[in-house]
Amino acid sequence: MRGNPLSDQKHIEVAMRMIGHKILQMAGDSTSLVLPISGVDGVYTIGFDTQIGINPDDLASVVSKVAEETGLPKRYFAEVQSCDSGEVVYAFEKGNEMESDIMPCRGRDLPKACYTLVITLPDSGSNMAEVTQDMNQQAGMSSLNVGVLLTLLLLMFGGAYVWFRKRNSGVHSDLIQIGGMYFDRRNGELRFEDKKIKLTGKEADLLQVLYEEANVTVERDIILNRVWGDEGDYVGRTLDVFISKLRKKLELDPALKIENIRGVGYKLILN
Repeated sequence: MRGNPLSDQKHIEVAMRMIGHKILQMAGDSTSLVLPISGVDGVYTIGFDTQIGINPDDLASVVSKVAEETGLPKRYFAEVQSCDSGEVVYAFEKGNEMESDIMPCRGRDLPKACYTLVITLPDSGSNMAEVTQDMNQQAGMSSLNVGVLLTLLLLMFGGAYVWFRKRNSGVHSDLIQIGGMYFDRRNGELRFEDKKIKLTGKEADLLQVLYEEANVTVERDIILNRVWGDEGDYVGRTLDVFISKLRKKLELDPALKIENIRGVGYKLILN
């Protein structure tokens, strides 16, 4: 792809959103949303606000078709990551004219869950062969120097890719599954089936503390310190009031329960 780098970036992001749209259609979902596309150094992340099931064959077909229609680079890598752990649960590589495709585990469907699709376009930036040729013509570089330059460029791009992968391995770490619910820490809400329950800042902080110690009693003093700290807005039985409000918002899921351990604290029970 050539032209203005900014317009190329926007074009790729639109293509990625189209891939996300097609994946939702493939899953029979016409109402859920594709989350904002993030892309740095040729690595693009496509997320969804719902759980989906994925068929590897259909996924490869959708990505390949959209890539061809939108003029994306012929060579790319696609990885399906679990939102909860950030682990890669499926991946394939699309080769160019000189390379073969690598598509393992075809025919094995991924169960319905929260997934993120990460697509890497190694050649989305400047074409390294063209850069090398131009520099060779202008400076009369020897074939040895060309080889050194190519090696350095590959190491540089490879290092940037590894850094970005590590940095974004938890792209949706803010979306936590608690029982049958999903806790969207960033937006302060609970998601249960097709419902979204808004949480206040303190309710979200309180749920985070209890979740981190699920099925273990958390002492009142620890909760107060973690949620209210040195703030002056805690009076009387404020904690009990917030626990009561949080219980009501969790009661949609019978697998979740906040238990009062008298004289000690509270425990989030996950059945």
